[in-house]
Amino acid sequence: MIKEKTKKIVPVKKEETVKPALAIEIKNPEKELDDISVDDFPTEKELASKPDRYFEAVGRRKTAVARVRLFTRGDKQFLINGKPYTEYFPLKEDQETSVASMKKMKCLDKFKVTVIVKGGGRNAQAESVRHGTARVLVDFNNNFRKRLRKAGYLTRDPRMRERKKFGLKRARKSPQWAKR
Repeated sequence: MIKEKTKKIVPVKKEETVKPALAIEIKNPEKELDDISVDDFPTEKELASKPDRYFEAVGRRKTAVARVRLFTRGDKQFLINGKPYTEYFPLKEDQETSVASMKKMKCLDKFKVTVIVKGGGRNAQAESVRHGTARVLVDFNNNFRKRLRKAGYLTRDPRMRERKKFGLKRARKSPQWAKR
């Protein structure tokens, strides 16, 4: 007969901590958690007056993805991956493409815009930035939609690179064929 070893399961007491649903700073952190009232949390008016309020949208083209944030306050600049757009895109054509939606609405020097762009080539990145800025401008003011749609800046370009097929060199290029 085989004896089975039994392990005793002992419940471990964890310290109970109350976490607020939102990451909001409490005005009087010295108070005990039981003593905190509604008055200790900031009001909506105080939250809205914070300088980090922004609008956000995502623009895409091929495999490039641009996450655009439009700040209503702060110094008026257009940053892409932490650099000014003129420095990030050395070609004049890419610079103009990336800020085309802002220039169309005459808001280039009215907002602080930060963009994080990844993937794709420079041209696809510039077009994804344009798509993202157009989307964020529509979030900011819905009246911009008609002009941006007419210019074609809100349309996601669905054209992607076709996958390589087996037996071929590329998507459609076949290997060299010799009769003799």
